[in-house]
Amino acid sequence: MTTDSSRTSPPASGGISTFKGQERALRADRLGTGGLLLSVLAATAPLMVVAGVMPTTFAVMGIVGQPLLFVLLGVVLILFSVGYAEMSRHVHNAGAFYAYISRGLGGTAGAGAALVALVAYNALQVGIYGIFGFEVSGLFATYADVEIAWWIPALVAALAVGLLGWLKIDVNARVLGVLLVIEVLLVVIFDVAALADPGKEGLSLHAFNPDTLTGAGVGTALCFCIAAFLGFEQAPVYAEETSRPHVLVPRVMFLAVGGVAVFFALSSWALTVATGPSGIVGTSQKQSAGLLFFLTESRLGGTFTDVLHVLFVTGMFAALLSFHNVVARYAFAMGREGLLPAAFGRTSGSSGAPGTGSLLQTVVAVVVVAAFALADDKPAGDPTAPVLHLFTWFGNIGALGVIVLMAAASLSVVVFFVRRGAAGPQAWRLVTSALAGIALLVIAGYTVKDFEVLVGAGPGSSLSWVLPGIIGLAALAGVVLGLVLRARAPEKHARIGLGNEAFQLDKAASS
Repeated sequence: MTTDSSRTSPPASGGISTFKGQERALRADRLGTGGLLLSVLAATAPLMVVAGVMPTTFAVMGIVGQPLLFVLLGVVLILFSVGYAEMSRHVHNAGAFYAYISRGLGGTAGAGAALVALVAYNALQVGIYGIFGFEVSGLFATYADVEIAWWIPALVAALAVGLLGWLKIDVNARVLGVLLVIEVLLVVIFDVAALADPGKEGLSLHAFNPDTLTGAGVGTALCFCIAAFLGFEQAPVYAEETSRPHVLVPRVMFLAVGGVAVFFALSSWALTVATGPSGIVGTSQKQSAGLLFFLTESRLGGTFTDVLHVLFVTGMFAALLSFHNVVARYAFAMGREGLLPAAFGRTSGSSGAPGTGSLLQTVVAVVVVAAFALADDKPAGDPTAPVLHLFTWFGNIGALGVIVLMAAASLSVVVFFVRRGAAGPQAWRLVTSALAGIALLVIAGYTVKDFEVLVGAGPGSSLSWVLPGIIGLAALAGVVLGLVLRARAPEKHARIGLGNEAFQLDKAASS
């Protein structure tokens, strides 16, 4: 894959006034700093991470120093964000990752990244339906004494998310914002309660001791923890829908990364304080995903815990909607540039939303959930199947894809500015991007190496190469598509990564 020196941005021009232009451009001025930040943070699903990811990491990996891991990963992702945010000042495209990679490494590499992004974000979104359906069916059984199969609420949620995906993005942002604020508030209340009523070891800072990051499980724990951050990198996806993307996108990215790192480090520390550092692994193994609820029951009472269960579900719904919006915009960008059929590159009606992309994501979700429902063919059903299979398999496929994209984007940032002759002025950003890229490649390596642990498969299981192989196949298919376009439709190949700027060039050429 070679760089493409001809991929320069056209001169800035005014708004798009034609009907065709409106179809090919997302509506600007929909999101400000607050709306963009809420849309991005909703994907991190803070309550799902605290109640699900953190206990799993403690229990499976036996790593007490999870709070320190969040701090270290926060540093790595801030280093990544320095170059990524600077790139966002030069490239405004709903295709984000693949647009950036196209500008640095060429259209063929961009096509490979586009397919990886589409598969990865679809996988992240669809995987959540498993745990969502499982938790909702549990709520019905507990509070209404009604038994329903997990896939029924999962399919209902898929349709509801699909409907919201057709609405204006600012409407989506308000829905996401309300759910997110309530989630964060409840977790903060638990954190304060845990620190006010610590376990027998008191307010111990042992979890921040570097000595806690030893053992074979550290690499895999990194994979679990970096997945908790996923969402912050989505800010550039909404660049076309903000009034000042060169200002808002970098601002939101740094706020998101810094906020998530601090929030998760403190919350995971609060868990160790509540049980005592020496007891966190054993208690997590015993309570599993019920750890947070077990700890709130004794400190904050049954009513608070019941509310927490409900908000656990609504938080997952917020993450579903956030990832859905990202997938729809990637599909829109790819349709606009010839990587998907042209129908995907048009917005819908007065909402200005990428309706065809939204429909595609909804169909994918419904088909996958239905397939897992049919596979759950035990007489009474396997209540853990959607969580252990749909959630873990697809979630880790998606996380691996995004980690690979971030590593490639880091390299692209370096190449982009070097080729523009800006290596001197951007030197410190290139250094941070290179360091972040190396760290991300290491994490990607651990992810592939330990994939059987991440998905709960036995040693030697074919899942350890079949599931990560999906990302490899997506990348290969995208590169092949890019090569075909370069040979047979060079004008389409030249568009990859240009987004709405390509339309401006068309407009200038026809005038």
